[in-house]
Amino acid sequence: MKPVVFGLAGEAVSADERALFTACDPAGYILFGRNIRDAAQVRALTDELRAIAGRADLFIMVDQEGGRVARMKPPLWPDFPTGAAFDALYERGPSSAIEAARSNGRALAAILSEAGITVNAAPVLDVRQADANDVIGDRAFGAEPMRVAALGRATLDGLRAGGVVGVVKHIPGHGRALVDSHVALPVVTASRDDLEWDFAPFRLLNKAPAAMTAHIVYTALDDARPASLSPRVIGEIIRGDIGFDGLLLSDDLDMKALNGPADELAEAVVAAGCDLALNCWGRMDEMTAIAARLPEMGDAARARLDKAMASVAAGPDDWTLEESLATRDALLRQGLI
Repeated sequence: MKPVVFGLAGEAVSADERALFTACDPAGYILFGRNIRDAAQVRALTDELRAIAGRADLFIMVDQEGGRVARMKPPLWPDFPTGAAFDALYERGPSSAIEAARSNGRALAAILSEAGITVNAAPVLDVRQADANDVIGDRAFGAEPMRVAALGRATLDGLRAGGVVGVVKHIPGHGRALVDSHVALPVVTASRDDLEWDFAPFRLLNKAPAAMTAHIVYTALDDARPASLSPRVIGEIIRGDIGFDGLLLSDDLDMKALNGPADELAEAVVAAGCDLALNCWGRMDEMTAIAARLPEMGDAARARLDKAMASVAAGPDDWTLEESLATRDALLRQGLI
């Protein structure tokens, strides 16, 4: 098995993709809007990926946070709110906000599991900063670490109850970035003490099954390399100080925060300590080069992958999508009074 998560080009597995995936056995896959037409098509696609891999618990991920980050959209699927909606409710009633976030996570799990998707790249645990770039913005659960952690934990609980693995992001914290890491490399100059504010939600949820790194240089931690490429940040901060021992995947290698060929970057993030390299765009030349360059997945990384995929539990039989949405929406309306 290769320590990589690949994207696909279209709505079905092509002959070339099938040959490559069969030969190299990637650890998982990620779906985007280009891969999604309707519920039956997505289920057929995920079933085909499972058949190729021969693993019922195959890592198949989507970005379905809600708000502007959602690959499965209305009218075929429900609309999901931003993190800011739960933050606003928390102002009026913390317990109501936590229950709304849990119900929202369970509703997300219902639509994903029905489609055969086993992993959601959520919740966002980045702490919002007023003067930062809007790449996080309303995706965050708030500007206070304890609140972010509480709502993030509830979301993880809801996803897990519905049989979906949650991925906390972007460890060790994206909230201070002054530029969007999709288009440039952010450099955060906050002191080590100030960064404790950003680390706090991840430390509180360090037993989460999976996490995604931030493509950010933190000068107080490693002034030469972004976190995804830094053995120091991954080893000393993420694994050590924060205490996260779950499955660690890089953010997308194609983001402009990183420079270099995809295969070299994939090798570098794995060498730095990421369990999985994330290559999203389904470009055959890149995927072929990555598969040729990466070593086989190590025992420790494979154990973390297996543990993450085994962490989910079936939800109550009577906890339906409709009931989850109704509970969430009734609670969120309290924040509008």
